[in-house]
Amino acid sequence: MNLGIKDKGVLVMASSGGIGRGVAMEMAREGARVMMFARSEEKLMESAAAIEGETGNRPQYVVGDLTNPSDIEAVVAATEEKCGGIWALFNNTGGPPAGGFEQFDDAAWQSAFELTMLGYVRTIRAVLPLMRAGGGGRIVNNTSVSTKQAVDGLILSNVFRTGLVGLGKSLAREFGGDGILVNTVGPGRIDTDRIEQLDTIWAEKAGISMEEQRSRSQASIPLGKYGEPSDFGKIVAFLCSEANAYLTGQNVLIDGAMMEAY
Repeated sequence: MNLGIKDKGVLVMASSGGIGRGVAMEMAREGARVMMFARSEEKLMESAAAIEGETGNRPQYVVGDLTNPSDIEAVVAATEEKCGGIWALFNNTGGPPAGGFEQFDDAAWQSAFELTMLGYVRTIRAVLPLMRAGGGGRIVNNTSVSTKQAVDGLILSNVFRTGLVGLGKSLAREFGGDGILVNTVGPGRIDTDRIEQLDTIWAEKAGISMEEQRSRSQASIPLGKYGEPSDFGKIVAFLCSEANAYLTGQNVLIDGAMMEAY
């Protein structure tokens, strides 16, 4: 299938590794003009080189922090200049700290809000005029399977990721007349550093080895394995494409049927 994103400008946030890098890889494979964004220039350089080596299409990148409004403005301006505009935005960020309700004070809640919610809002606000000027676009907000079923020990993520579903649904209705489709995606156990971090925490809590924790976790997934960043990236690439002409306002879990909730 021709996804229709060749030569289109695509901004992929938090893309120096993990899910973001997987999305940037698949966008580049489809011929998009990809702009990457993350805090580590070293990791961005490494990822951009790896993507070029596999796809022949080298992404651009800007170093910055999603919680810094001026950094968001800078990467959006750079994407417009170097990629010829912005057709698609993949909003992404690392997760807030793990823990239960009584572990976090006001500062922790505010920090999690800035990271997982307000950074997305600011980025959407910044790209919206460019998408409207270009006649439409696609926005995909990354969240978690916790939007369907709360994950124990991830109170901050559970709260703010769920709020992003409401954001996506609202914006799909507000922006539909502009030809801008907005969807939310929730990864299950995609094999990234974040999942390794969580597996380490849960293994220590259960008093088992990492190997046992991983084995138990994979056994809870009907497909019997963790997903790869490329598995996730392919679905996001479709949602961000012209081939997706009518799917909007949805919350799509990419989890190998791990979640039992509807």
